[in-house]
Amino acid sequence: SHTVVFSFFVHLYLSIVHLDFGFLQPKPENAVTVAVSSRVLFRTEREQKVFEQQGVEEYLRYQIEHENEPFAPGPAFPFVKALEAVNARLRELYPQSEELFDIVLVTYNHAHVGIRLINTINHHNLFIERFCMTGGSSPIGYLKAWQTNLYLSADANKVREALTEGIAAATMFMPEKMTEVSESQLRVAFDGDAVLFSDESERIFKAHGLDKFFEHEKENEDRLLDHGPLKGFLEALGKLQKKFYAKGQRLDCPIRTYLVTARSAASSGIRALKTLRAWGLEIDEALFLAGAPKGPMLEKIRPHIYFDDQMFHIEGAAEMGTIAAHVPYGIAQKHNSKHNTSAGK
Repeated sequence: SHTVVFSFFVHLYLSIVHLDFGFLQPKPENAVTVAVSSRVLFRTEREQKVFEQQGVEEYLRYQIEHENEPFAPGPAFPFVKALEAVNARLRELYPQSEELFDIVLVTYNHAHVGIRLINTINHHNLFIERFCMTGGSSPIGYLKAWQTNLYLSADANKVREALTEGIAAATMFMPEKMTEVSESQLRVAFDGDAVLFSDESERIFKAHGLDKFFEHEKENEDRLLDHGPLKGFLEALGKLQKKFYAKGQRLDCPIRTYLVTARSAASSGIRALKTLRAWGLEIDEALFLAGAPKGPMLEKIRPHIYFDDQMFHIEGAAEMGTIAAHVPYGIAQKHNSKHNTSAGK
């Protein structure tokens, strides 16, 4: 099809451009692959409105008419820039290594829109080597072929589909205001239950209340929590961090990870920490908030992305300018609303 042929040439063109820069494309099995939809990397609300109100033909005509106007940065843009900053540091230390972040731009768009996307990528000096333009088809099969470590999208249904297939995924939202974030250090913050860990403890809390939850955690503090959907991505970050530690750069590492949980340290935190240690995963900072709001803490951390399974916390973070991504996984999805709080989270 035209789409496949066009995608091939986009890939080839970008490969040549990046070889000129002296960059080698890592093989998917060596890289940490982050797939980002065009709707979260860039601001495409106006185009989305044309598509919804006037249909696909008018939308394509509009895109072609405006193909020399670059899209503005979207919620995933600072995160992707931070990934590229880490890559620059990794290339300095390990010129031949393929253990890098590999960013794949995923779009349901028709290939005609590719020209505007390439123009936008060049305008913003992004180094995105792989495109996946599916012309309306689901991208999940391609994500599996790329061995994707993380998929970020504005489409909650596609994110659920990816999670079902075992791919770490989250839905991104544009905050009202965007807090300024570091350009030299990638900061990634994770909720605990139903994000890094399974939703086992959250289920106890929802079914039996806070006292039973504390009791359950105390009784099971030496039994590891099962893994959640984002554990693999934290693992991938840890692998890259260790490359900096091996060169004596622990204190100047350009990747920093945070656990931000509503668990209480004394009553339920120990199980979370023992689980991470048993997995061989280091988290740089762990904040046990004992039910306090997460927004003010996240405002201090200023992460490029914060993952949580509850919209209540996503909304609270976004109100304070934090770019938050919703992981639609586990029991909380049956309870997700603005009025929903949780002890296990």
